[in-house]
Amino acid sequence: MRNRTVVLLILSFMISCFTLYAGAARASGLPPAEGDTFPEILLPSPQKWSEREYLGLDHVGPFKISQVKADTLIIEIFSMYCPYCQKEAPVVNELHQMILSRPDLRNKIKMIGIGAGNSQFEVNAFRNLYGIAFPLFPDPEFSLHKALGDVRTPYFIVVNLKGSGSHKVIYSRVGSFGDPRQFLESISRKSGPRKGA
Repeated sequence: MRNRTVVLLILSFMISCFTLYAGAARASGLPPAEGDTFPEILLPSPQKWSEREYLGLDHVGPFKISQVKADTLIIEIFSMYCPYCQKEAPVVNELHQMILSRPDLRNKIKMIGIGAGNSQFEVNAFRNLYGIAFPLFPDPEFSLHKALGDVRTPYFIVVNLKGSGSHKVIYSRVGSFGDPRQFLESISRKSGPRKGA
């Protein structure tokens, strides 16, 4: 009888979690497509000074995408509970290391992650578990997730940052981006002329 009660409680919990996730994932709009203008979202201040330095932010506090000092921004929408995000983490880390190892790209391409439905604690747990070295931001109320089209995770958006604020999406897809070297070369080609070029 006790085992049966435990099983029923676990099933009830799983159904509740699925219902909550399904409700949060209901599409309120479409994700930004290649060629679209990326919305000017507001992100919380990175917790660490090194992350603010990486993004080129000269202040503590919320910031807009347009304030990131880079030509191109790679955004990963993830969830710490997503098994595909967990599987993709080493590949994403490899991409980040490739960018940092290239003097011609390290200051031009930056990466961030947005934890859909994840608190700061959950984002930190994901960072620590998978050794993520680029800034990750919590989105506990799914507000950023909704603004980006209630996408499934992992979802990758690559944005050309323009001084005018009309940031152009050059890549927007759910799931793995494949080989990190090929992906990096592809987005480098799509990025076109650099700021000030």
